[in-house]
Amino acid sequence: MSLKNRVKFLVVILVIGILTWITVTGNLFGVSIPGARDIRFGIDINGGVEATLYAVTEDGQLPPESDLDAAKVVIEKRLDNLNILDRDVTTDVKSGSILIRIPWKQGETDFDPQKAISEIGATALLTFQEVDTEKVDENGNYLPTGKIVIEGDDVVDTGIATNSQTGQVMVTLKLSEEGAKKFAEATGRLVGQPIAIFMDNEPVLDSEGRVNSHAPIVNEQITGGEAVITGQRDAKEAAKLAGIIKAGALPFKLEAKSTNSISPTMGKGALAIMLRAGVVAFILVCLFMILYYRLPGIIACVALLGQVVGQILAISWPGITLTLPGMAGVILSIGMGVDANIITSERIKEELKSGRTLKSAIDAGFDRAFSAVFDGNITVLISAVVLYIFGSGAMLSFAYSLGTGVLLNFLCGVTASRVMIRAASETRIGKKHWLYGVKDVKEGA
Repeated sequence: MSLKNRVKFLVVILVIGILTWITVTGNLFGVSIPGARDIRFGIDINGGVEATLYAVTEDGQLPPESDLDAAKVVIEKRLDNLNILDRDVTTDVKSGSILIRIPWKQGETDFDPQKAISEIGATALLTFQEVDTEKVDENGNYLPTGKIVIEGDDVVDTGIATNSQTGQVMVTLKLSEEGAKKFAEATGRLVGQPIAIFMDNEPVLDSEGRVNSHAPIVNEQITGGEAVITGQRDAKEAAKLAGIIKAGALPFKLEAKSTNSISPTMGKGALAIMLRAGVVAFILVCLFMILYYRLPGIIACVALLGQVVGQILAISWPGITLTLPGMAGVILSIGMGVDANIITSERIKEELKSGRTLKSAIDAGFDRAFSAVFDGNITVLISAVVLYIFGSGAMLSFAYSLGTGVLLNFLCGVTASRVMIRAASETRIGKKHWLYGVKDVKEGA
C-alpha cells in the first residue's frame, strides 16, 4: 500500500470512528457534543404542547385576518430559527387567536406547556423605546418608558454587515415606509441619546446580561428607512440581535390563555422497537454485503456506517426535529446508499471478469457506476430541495433527512468507498480476486 493511499485510508477510518463515538456518547475529549440522545423528536413520537394564543390589541377589538396571518408568519419564522419543523400553526379569525402545536424538547422532564411556549417567544411584542438614562434597574438596565419609537412590524428586514474601514460588525435595519417616517422624527429629536430595544417591556440583553450594547446611541438623524446598530463584540452577537429583531415583528401582543399537553401518537416504546429493528436490519444488510461481495462488501458497510452516523449528527447538531416522516427519509437514504455500493461492486466484478487488472477494474467500476448513482441521487435531491422550500411541518423533516442522506451518500458511498477500496486492493491479501467475487481470471490490460 502506497503511503499516500495509506494516509487517506487511515483518515477516512479515523473520521468515521470519531463521528460514531460522538453519535453514541455525545461527547469528545470531555466536550459535550449533541449526539443521538439529543435528537428532538416530533409530536408523533414524543408528544408536545398545544397552546391557543389570543391577540391583545390597544382598542380591545379583534385583529383583522391580515394581521393574524402576519403574526402566524412571524411565529413560523421563529420556529424555523429554532429548527422546530414538526409544528402546526393555524389562525382563527372569529376568536382572534392562533393555535400552536410543537413537540417537547428532547430529554425534558418538566412538562410545563407555558414554559414550552415561552421557548419560541411567541407572545412577545418588540419595541424600540426612548429611555430615561436616570431610570435603571438594579442591574443597570434601562427601564421602559412607554415612549415607543417603532415596533417590530415597522422592521422589514435585518442583517449583519462589516464596516470596510474599521472592520466593526454592525446590525442593519430596513424599515417600512411608515416606520422610516417615525424613526426619522424620533432620531432627529434624540441625537446623542440612547434608544433601547424591549420584548414586552423586558430589555433585550446580550449573552452576558448587558443591555447597553443593545441600547444604541443616536449619532445623527436617520432618514431613508435604513439604519445600523453598532457595539456588538462579534458577528455571533450581531447575528443573534438581528435575529431577535427580525423575529419580533408581531403586529400585536399575544397572550397564551390555554395550554395543554399532547400525548404522542406512537410513543417511546414503539420508537425503541423501531430503533432495534433498524439496528437488526443494518446488521443483516451488512452480512449480506460481506457474504456476497466480500471485500467490497466490508468497505460498503464501513461507508454505510459513516453515512448513518453523519446523518444522525446532521439532525442532532442543529437541533432539527425528527418526525416519523423524517425517519422514513433516513431509511430511504440508507437504502439508496446500499444501492450505490451494490452497483459499484457489481461493476468492479464485471470489469475483473473481462480480464482487467485489479487497479483498472476498480477505477473503471467506480467511473462507470457513478453516472447511474449520480442520476438516481440527484433526482431525489432535487425533490428533497423542492419539498423543503415549499413544504411545511413534518414534510420539512422528511425533506431535510432525505436531502442530507443523499449528500452523505455521495461523500461516503462514492468518495470514501473509493479511497478505502483502492487502499485495500494494494495490500497483499487485498489483491486476491476471490475477495471481489471472481475466480481464476487471467489479468489483461
